[in-house]
Amino acid sequence: MAAGSCLFLILLPLLVTASHSPPGCKIRITSKGLDLVKQEGLRFVEQELHNITVSDLHGNEGQFHYNISQVKVTDLQLAFSDLNFQPQQHLVFNINNASISLRFRRQLLYWFFYDIGSINASADGVHIYTVLQLAKDEAGRLKISNMTCNASIARMHAGFSGTLRKVYEFLSTFIITGMRFLLSQQICPSLEHASLVLLNSLLDTVPVRNYVDEHIGIDYSLLRDPSISTDTLDLDFKGMFFPRVREDQELENHAVEPVIKETERMVYVAFSEYFFDSAMHSYFQAGVLTIELQGEKIPKDLEVLLRATFFGTIFMLSPSVDAPLQLVLQVSAPPRCIIKPSGTSVSVSAFLNISLVPPDRPPVQLSSMAMETKLSAKVFLQGKALRVQLDLRRYGWGPVGAWGESPSHPTHNCFLLYRFRIYSKQSALESLALFSLQAPLKTLLQLTIMPIINERTKKGVQIPLPEGMDFTREVVTNHAGFLTVGADLHFSKGLREVIEKYRPVPTATAYSSSQPAQPSLDPSSL
Repeated sequence: MAAGSCLFLILLPLLVTASHSPPGCKIRITSKGLDLVKQEGLRFVEQELHNITVSDLHGNEGQFHYNISQVKVTDLQLAFSDLNFQPQQHLVFNINNASISLRFRRQLLYWFFYDIGSINASADGVHIYTVLQLAKDEAGRLKISNMTCNASIARMHAGFSGTLRKVYEFLSTFIITGMRFLLSQQICPSLEHASLVLLNSLLDTVPVRNYVDEHIGIDYSLLRDPSISTDTLDLDFKGMFFPRVREDQELENHAVEPVIKETERMVYVAFSEYFFDSAMHSYFQAGVLTIELQGEKIPKDLEVLLRATFFGTIFMLSPSVDAPLQLVLQVSAPPRCIIKPSGTSVSVSAFLNISLVPPDRPPVQLSSMAMETKLSAKVFLQGKALRVQLDLRRYGWGPVGAWGESPSHPTHNCFLLYRFRIYSKQSALESLALFSLQAPLKTLLQLTIMPIINERTKKGVQIPLPEGMDFTREVVTNHAGFLTVGADLHFSKGLREVIEKYRPVPTATAYSSSQPAQPSLDPSSL
């Protein structure tokens, strides 16, 4: 018993850590963002309520036989509505004092008198209270997992016309009461279908696990159910890249967990160092962090300098003296991202192999040197794509003469640092001989290699937002160990447009059964 208790105490920290894995990406939607969603959601609800199908109402009172059919919603007034966060996992959508205008077909038979026409009716004091529960599904996707709804109609009145108008006015209480009951019974099922089927199909457009390019993919699965306060909704995403050659590979997350405190903008997206590290680790595992330059791709002045530097070795290789040069830059370890309030940088270690490539002969290596550099990284949004642009020219601020870490706040005594050095893997003496190559190789890296890298990554990676929703007025802010993107939202497509795009095509049987039956025009059928 004691041994079991000790084992539990030992494993408890591991169980707690496993149950709360830090997210690589975090999204916060604020009350301002929810207001925008409410505006678009209200239009969607109006469209759904317009499509309400009410069953035919028919029966008799003594010698009076009636049939009410073809009920259609002609107008909606949803002036008083609200959408709020409700801790811990709910959204509350409340509509008060709404009105619904209807038009339906009437048929009446009283002894030998038969009357047919239409009735305009209005349901006033409509109250709809809906609670949506949000949760992650088995695939790690955000879903509306449950819905509760309560709908009521305070009063309903109708205007009658025709030869038997007085008769209809006499029976109006009975007819309107039945119609009010049927209408109120159809509101919640319509909204339930809209939420659990249609809105969930919209959430299906949020990328969860998809490919970024031919080499890597991204896992945006939710780590846990959303956390909702009175003012915010927070979503913790895994935010891990993976190499397509090893899709089951998991990179352990030891980075700082992003913390979002701001609420001024509609949405905030935070990315930890782990998010970027997993991308570079995946590219490294995919074996694509290698660049080869040969012939005209090598700047002429650099080629002359390299031939002069290795003149003795080249001279001994006669008759291969005039063979073209080849430079192969290969990253030797996964690059690491460092995010500070002063900026974002990427540390890279690589090997640079310089060779002669004689025709019809194996390459002859002239030198193999190690290279270390720290690149500045500019992170920005373009549409819904997060992009990173790398630059060797500067990565941060530091005092004059410094080469290591930099202070957080620049002063007038600071200048932009250049972090780049090369050295021989063979000996310190050869490293001294390579010193003259440091400046031209840095220029090669900046002017030739950096554009190649930025071209490969210019597509960026999509932020996990539904289709039709985009960012505006983005602001990137650096913190210690993570960065945040604050932005506002706008709908480039309406909810209905996106939902119709992905709505499954109904079968012929389902379609025919969903159509209301046409009323009979034959009085004998009444």
